[in-house]
Amino acid sequence: MGSTYEDKIVMSIGGSLVVPNGGINTAFLSKLNTFVRKQLSNHKNRQFFLEVGGGSTARHYRDAGRDVLGHELSRDDLDYLGIHATKLNAHLVRTIFRDIAHPYIIKHYEIIRKAEERVVVAAGWKPGWSTDYCAVLLCEDYGVKTVINLSNIDQVYTEDPRKNPDAKSYDHISWEEFRKIVGDEWVPGMNAPFDPIAAKKAQELGIKVVVLNGENIENLENFLDGKPFVGTTIG
Repeated sequence: MGSTYEDKIVMSIGGSLVVPNGGINTAFLSKLNTFVRKQLSNHKNRQFFLEVGGGSTARHYRDAGRDVLGHELSRDDLDYLGIHATKLNAHLVRTIFRDIAHPYIIKHYEIIRKAEERVVVAAGWKPGWSTDYCAVLLCEDYGVKTVINLSNIDQVYTEDPRKNPDAKSYDHISWEEFRKIVGDEWVPGMNAPFDPIAAKKAQELGIKVVVLNGENIENLENFLDGKPFVGTTIG
């Protein structure tokens, strides 16, 4: 089967999909496993880069540190707890694709590791960066022009639709308008469709981001196949 989309696919997988508050989401991981293997079977040159977030694991560790100390942790400590959570989640994902995945988790982005395996799994790296930012760096290293951002929302909104039911959704939004919504500062654990520092870097590189609900695998397939889909294209 031919491809209607670029062969190298970078997906930033929100930790809320892998580890929501109820524990590890094995149903989602099973769907991801089936989806990726089907894609690789149908598209012989396709390669997936899976950047994995920290999810509730990161939040639980951050909250525990605050509870014990009775005061806020430093931003670096908060970020490092989140980074280690992404590494744990990334190793879980790599074990699922162990037979076809690159043997090492990408977690150091000053080293360009030209992985040839068809699945490459990546984690967080430095304080001040989310895994969204790391996904943009993967695009820069491997010449990819799109990040598929999978989270637990259907689209980008003007405001949080759970707080304001009148919030407007976007099918497409420019980087300029998007950055007005999310601002310019990264705050550890912040809840944004795509983090502000990553947004700035993506805009500089001319990379677009497509925000999709990761629970809807059929919708993701529609996007990759060039069919109508529900989501937001940024850029």
